[in-house]
Amino acid sequence: MNSANLTRDETAARSATVALRSIRVELDLTGAPEHTRSGFPTITTLEFDSTVPATWLDFIGESVGRLIVNGVEQNIDYDGARIALTGLEAHNVVRVEAIGAYSRSGEGLHRFHDPSDGETYLYTQYEPADSRRVMACFEQPDMKAAYTFVVETPAGWEVLSNQSPATVDLRAGVQRVEFAPTLPISSYITAVAAGPYVRVEGEWRRDEQYIALSVFARRSLAEHLESDEILEVTRQGLDFFTDAFAYPYPWGKYDQIFVPEYNLGAMENPGLVTFTEGYLTRGAATDAQRAARANTILHEMAHMWFGDLVTMRWWDDLWLKESFADYMGSHASAAATRYTDAWAKFAANRKAWAYQQDQLPTTHPIVADITDLEAAKLNFDGITYAKGAAVLKQLVAFVGEDAFFEGARRYFAAHAFGNTTLEDLLAELNAVSGRDMRSWSRAWLETTGMSTIGLETDDDGRRILVQSDPRPHRLRIGLYTRTDGRVVRRNQISVDLTDERTPVDLPDADLILVNDDDLTYAKVRLDERSLACVEESLSGIEDPLARALVWSSLWNATRDGEFPVCRYLAIVRDHAPRESSIGLLVGVLGNAAFAVRRFVREESRADEQRLWTEAAWRALRNAEAGSDAQLSWARAFAAASAYDDTRESDVRDLLSGRAPEGLIVDPDLRWQLVTALATTGRARSEAVADEQSRDDTATGRTAARRALAARPDSGVRAAAWDAAWNDLTLSNDHLDAEIAGFRAGGRRDLIAGFDEEYFVRIEEAWRARSIELARRLVVGLFPATDSLDLVDAWLADHASAPAALRRLVIEQRDGLARELRVRAAR
Repeated sequence: MNSANLTRDETAARSATVALRSIRVELDLTGAPEHTRSGFPTITTLEFDSTVPATWLDFIGESVGRLIVNGVEQNIDYDGARIALTGLEAHNVVRVEAIGAYSRSGEGLHRFHDPSDGETYLYTQYEPADSRRVMACFEQPDMKAAYTFVVETPAGWEVLSNQSPATVDLRAGVQRVEFAPTLPISSYITAVAAGPYVRVEGEWRRDEQYIALSVFARRSLAEHLESDEILEVTRQGLDFFTDAFAYPYPWGKYDQIFVPEYNLGAMENPGLVTFTEGYLTRGAATDAQRAARANTILHEMAHMWFGDLVTMRWWDDLWLKESFADYMGSHASAAATRYTDAWAKFAANRKAWAYQQDQLPTTHPIVADITDLEAAKLNFDGITYAKGAAVLKQLVAFVGEDAFFEGARRYFAAHAFGNTTLEDLLAELNAVSGRDMRSWSRAWLETTGMSTIGLETDDDGRRILVQSDPRPHRLRIGLYTRTDGRVVRRNQISVDLTDERTPVDLPDADLILVNDDDLTYAKVRLDERSLACVEESLSGIEDPLARALVWSSLWNATRDGEFPVCRYLAIVRDHAPRESSIGLLVGVLGNAAFAVRRFVREESRADEQRLWTEAAWRALRNAEAGSDAQLSWARAFAAASAYDDTRESDVRDLLSGRAPEGLIVDPDLRWQLVTALATTGRARSEAVADEQSRDDTATGRTAARRALAARPDSGVRAAAWDAAWNDLTLSNDHLDAEIAGFRAGGRRDLIAGFDEEYFVRIEEAWRARSIELARRLVVGLFPATDSLDLVDAWLADHASAPAALRRLVIEQRDGLARELRVRAAR
């Protein structure tokens, strides 16, 4: 096994014998603007107690220059991931002088040179285990300590970390910033950022509490920051969580920074939360995009308590922070901000991720068995996040909201600045609710899969709720009537469901919606009368949450091959143009596009694609001028036009300024349109170069790379294939662009010749590349073959391949098998 892949057992043994006291990290980043300089000096001084004479430190970098243990310089035993420590005493001071490597993959200390103005920007991203790319450390969440960061940078830069600066020393062209020590935290949530970021300041006050707020972005994106909205949501979140958790925010300041080429949505570093720049739009933005950003702000804020204040002992209990934060993101959005339909978007979109993940052969319990770091990296998934949040919503229905939050308050008070497991949380919830939390945990947290619940009518006319994979559900059944084109709820019945078959006394209704209000986690099937109702009147359902549940039910049945794909697409074409919730609309548009390209049979695909392109164009033309719906349909039309060039002239009109009234054709939409033309062979490389000259930014250059790689030429696609596998200078975003270009337009005729080579390459790529970049290659380039033969042969021949790699391949195989199965369904 690669020594970088730490295991649960060895880290548990280390924390049992080593008690970490403090870490001081000194970083010299003054050379960061020099493009040719690949590394940076890093000095780490650790104080710790030990009951054993030897252990190891974790570090991944260019080199280790000096190792001093208790004042004595030692010979360096370093294998590229671990530094051996020997001669330890009861109390130890260890100093490591090393050279770290600037990252282009978003792991460790990422360096970005902005082509817009030539400026250099740095930020760190560590979870689950990349702080060792910046400092020598004990890379495991249960070894908390106070961290002091000292950072040297060019003068004039913003220099940020978890705490505020304690001292700033200036000399010729250089500044040295020493930050105040942190409270006890894990290594993976320490953070540093530096560069000429723009700062916008604010504050939050409550009685005697005061928190300084700051928002940061690159200079070239400052005009797109929307800082007023971001700060407003931040204040609303602090109001909400201060009341809900009854534990004051403990981390001093609250900085939020939007960074380039980011691998995640965001990261909960206490005092310095990082976000992807994808949350900043360079022109038009929908309320759904702002709602998603608000949800993420609140998700990360919840982590200040769930995850930062109280941290899981090992990655088995990753859900202890992520499930709660995912739940709180939607709950706080609905309760504290203007985005009151957050639970509708959760039901239709977020839970779709959970349902998809939970039907894979690699699904796992919410409380997972994580044996090592590679497994941990892959468990930041739809189970840990979305299913966990859905199950917590069911828990709130089970114990009551008051008991739920009181349990959380006691949990924080009992374990502040410590590490916990599942049992610690269950003990607090059991004490306040009086419920059997152990049985609930066995049913929901320690099992896999989901129930599918539907309504049957027996020969005597009695209604029976039928669930597969029985679990205890507390749910509601909504009874809806159709009147004058409107579908309204006239009654609701609460049911506790435990058995496979449960008789229920229900009056007739045009639409019977099982799991009304979305209290439990289950797929729901509609009966035939309800299907007939929604087929005609889905957009007439007044309650957005009820519409979300119907859209979700239709999509799940389509994915499972139980509802005809073309019937689903006809419903979308009819009702999506009348969908009033922009959050629901965006999800439906994405599902429809996926269904056309993946689930429709080959002989029908061109016709269905043409119908979809025409529907998107018609909806764009008919949408209210300047509305979010108009912009969403414009994006859907641009995406569809990469597969069908029937509206080429209209695409060109949009690019030439002849757009429907109210539509803002911003740089990102322009790139979608240009890429569509390039993909269908209607735009040459000169057109792409012209567009880049209009938008010579980091985003523009990445988009141009994708458009050029998407041209329908076998040589172009071969070059993209080669770049993806072999060009080690590509950043994470540029790698994604090459992969997207290679796959663009569904042109299997141009790329099928690489199918066998994919399976030859993946194991070596997994060994040689970082897990983040290797994952993008394995997932992004998986071939959409017409059979399972190639992937099954690889799995049979590579039983001893790394478990994390096999998991990814198995998941991609399952997706392909589903597509083939749905296409074959009658």
